[in-house]
Formats: sequence, C-alpha cells, structure tokens
Amino acid sequence: MDMVPLVHASLGERELAAVAEVFASGWPAGQGPRGKALEEQLAQRYGAGGVVALSSCGAALHLALLALGVGPGDEVVVADFTFPAPAHAVRCVGAVPVFADVRADTGTIDPQAVAELVGPRTVGVIAVDTLGLPADYAELRSVVDRHGLFLIEDAACAVGATYQGRPAGALAPVACLSFHGRKGATSGEGGALLTTDPALAADARLRSSFGIASIFDQARVVGLPVPVFTEIGYNYKLSDIAAAILQVQLDRIDELLEHRQAVAARYAELLAGEELVTLPYVPADRTHAWQSYLVMLDPAVDRAAVATDLRAQGIGCGHGTWACHLQPVYEAKQACPVSADLFQRGLAIPMHAELSKDQVERVAQALRTALRTHAQAHPTQAPAHQSQQKGAA
Repeated sequence: MDMVPLVHASLGERELAAVAEVFASGWPAGQGPRGKALEEQLAQRYGAGGVVALSSCGAALHLALLALGVGPGDEVVVADFTFPAPAHAVRCVGAVPVFADVRADTGTIDPQAVAELVGPRTVGVIAVDTLGLPADYAELRSVVDRHGLFLIEDAACAVGATYQGRPAGALAPVACLSFHGRKGATSGEGGALLTTDPALAADARLRSSFGIASIFDQARVVGLPVPVFTEIGYNYKLSDIAAAILQVQLDRIDELLEHRQAVAARYAELLAGEELVTLPYVPADRTHAWQSYLVMLDPAVDRAAVATDLRAQGIGCGHGTWACHLQPVYEAKQACPVSADLFQRGLAIPMHAELSKDQVERVAQALRTALRTHAQAHPTQAPAHQSQQKGAA
C-alpha cells in the first residue's frame, strides 16, 4: 500500500549542493559565513532591523523574553491553542504564562480574551499564527498599545503567509520563525528571531552563543583574541549546514507555498458540503501558509476511530495542536473553552508540497467514508460556538 504521509519535507539536489559547499568551506558550525548570509536574506525579506539565526523557534522565544527583561513576578498572556513553546519560554524565564482563549472560526488568539486577562503583573503578549494563519494583529496592537505591553509574533508555522498585505514574521516588533521539518521552509531543525530593534537582536545573538562574540569572527583577527564571557548564555546557534539549506528553501518558498495552496483548495472542493466536518476558515484580510490542514469533526464523530481507519489505509493524520491550559505541566487556573473544544475535535490530514492530486483525492474519499462509519446515529448537541464557526467557513 502506498503511504500518504502527514508531513514531508521538500528537500532535494539544490539543498544537497549547498551542503556540499559548506563542507568544502571548512566551517560547518554556527555563526559562520552562511549563517550571516541567511540573516541578511531574512532581513531583506522581512524588513527587519535585526535578525539572529537560531537552532529553533523555541530558542528565539526564550531569547526574546530575556532581551525584553521578562522575569519572576511577571505575567505574559499567551495563545492557548498551539504547540506550547510560547508558554514553555515564559516558564523558562521564571514568569507566569496566562492562557488566552481563541476565536472559534480561525483558532487564533482572541484579542478580546487578551484584553480581559491584562492585570497589574502583565508585561506582554505572545500571539501565534495558528498552523500558518496569522492572528488579528490590528486588534492585538490596539490592546498592547493601550496597556503599554510588548507584543511577540510566534510565526513558527507561517512563513509565506500574509496579514493585510504584510508578511507573517513582520507583524510585531519581535517575531520568531521555525524551520522545523514540517514547515514550509525547513532545514530539519532551526529558527530565527526577527526584530525592529537592533539592540534587542544584539542581546539575543550574544546569549545564543554562551555569552561570547562569534568565534568565527574572532578567529579572523590577527593575533590571539581571547573571548570574554559577558552574559550567561546558551548554545542556540544554527549551524552553517542548516543555514545553507535554508537559503535554498527561502528561494523556493513561493513555489512550495503554491503547491500547498493547491492542495488546500482541492481539499476544500472535495470536502465541500460534508456536514460532519468544518473546513479551515481564512479571513479575507490574510493568507494561510498551510503548514497543516486541520479540520474540525462534528461532536458526533469518534475521532480516534476515524484516525485508526485512515492510518490502516496508509494515510497519515494527527490531532492537530494542543489546548495548552489543559496540560498538566502548567496547572492553569483559567478556562479556555473554545480552545479545549477545538483540541478535542481537530484532525490534521496530510498537507505538504509533495502531495499528488491522486493522493489528495484518496485522502478526501477515505475521510468521508470514515466520518460516516464512525458518526453516532443521533449527533450530540454542538458547542455554542460551533455554529458560528460553520457559518464563517
């Protein structure tokens, strides 16, 4: 049986050639010439005042919070319906993540929920471009400006997406990207911090390398410069091998995104009118990067049974993403009912640039059959917000 994987990285001969060039250069480690070239490429693409190539988006979030001076006693409002990296980063600096519920139609952080959570200890907000769809930044900026808070854009999933004509990754004064293996542009692992503030970027760069300046740069100085440690830092550098791969991937991003958009459009056609599933909703003022294609199953459907059927046919699928406030590591006190519901009903189906038309049709047909097989005879009452979501879609 031919497998249809949930995710698949689009890596090929051009990326291999770039890696071979790094091998020949003699500098495969971080902060070398390819890393610098990647940072310049990202700065031009996003109009950033400072860019730091890093080992992951999680590293970028951590360093951003450190550079912004967040610490014990502070609270940071974070999007709830997402991979928990933002909340992890807040905890890593000793602060408290406060989880904001999300919009039922888009799954992105709800600006009204953010506004209601701002308190005397709140210092900032981390918004997430959920699964590749930008959040409502005009409304979010209004909230943070009114209260004097910082705003970070977690654009981990959204390379290639736009909001009101601007690229995701340039929608807040600080943004964090991911180049993990399932992203639209990937080096297997990797990330970047983008900011309008060169001083913040300089702080993050120093902390990303154990608190010392670039060894590559110092090795080119005549004499014997001895590095001086000025900060307690981390080993968050991105290797030049990964940077070289990413330079090629960023050159290809429009081509790869076009394939993902075609897959999403075909799913929408094939699943149109299916009452047991709600398709992703994209507001008119933004575009989706389609890192994932997440459908919401009717409450009457047994999600685990549907997933079992799909996997038995060689079709990859997953739960989508998390309702972070429900994770035991946080012991969160507030409720996020919309996020909790989406967490229970979401099903991610294959989405990547290598999917063929035949594979997309096979997935859609298998999903339709599984939905009908595993739906209860008498559907349960849908949550109050579900009808709003179906209407928006």
